[in-house]
Amino acid sequence: MDTLIALAADPAAWAALAMLIAMEVVLGIDNLIFIAILTNKLPEHQRARARRIGIGLALILRLVLLGTIAFIVRLTTPVFNVFGQAFSWRDLILIAGGLFLVWKATREIHHRVDPHPTPDMFESGAAQLGYAAALSQIVLLDLVFSVDSIITAVGMTDHVPIMVIAVVVAVLVMLMAATPLSNFISANPTIVMLALAFLMVIGMALIAEGFGAHVPKGYIYAAMAFSALVEGLNMLDRRARQRLAAQRMHDKAPSP
Repeated sequence: MDTLIALAADPAAWAALAMLIAMEVVLGIDNLIFIAILTNKLPEHQRARARRIGIGLALILRLVLLGTIAFIVRLTTPVFNVFGQAFSWRDLILIAGGLFLVWKATREIHHRVDPHPTPDMFESGAAQLGYAAALSQIVLLDLVFSVDSIITAVGMTDHVPIMVIAVVVAVLVMLMAATPLSNFISANPTIVMLALAFLMVIGMALIAEGFGAHVPKGYIYAAMAFSALVEGLNMLDRRARQRLAAQRMHDKAPSP
């Protein structure tokens, strides 16, 4: 209790908390986009529940990892070398998660471009997803993003209460944003392709990070924001054209 009171009276602790919350929210965007795209493939009555469970599992995984900080720190210790390149368990987790994201995004893009993919590429059949399969994939990516999130938190502060508060706030933001984001993606088909492209970029960045090539996340998110801005302008342009076409049809309609 004395430690918590001392932290509450320390301006540096509040500054660290604010920066960590911002960082955790930004890192949670990747997780949220994946959950939104995946749950939108489920029947409508299952989507909200799957999103809540997926985000709840993300919170549980992060809190569990925070409770094993000594273990998390050891994840960054190299375990073997290949051609002079050292790999830690964190690197392997990031590479595996990145490969999964690239594969998943590529598969979904393929299904959207060709609704009847041939059996020799990816999987045969439709791109329909079962509830259990969706949750298992969400859990897998929750684990990858949680490890990255907690290691980032450990690198920014030594105070566990600050990490816990930042993680809880970030996950609550994800929970509030999940349904509006999913509805927006579902209502705008072109956004789905853009979001899948984002996932592919994120996956490549995770793979690069796993191989020791640090890619500043600011560059990635700046590119994503610019792409989203351009797509937003395209959406406004399409709506303006639709309104203009509707107005012309109304003007041409014969008067009663």
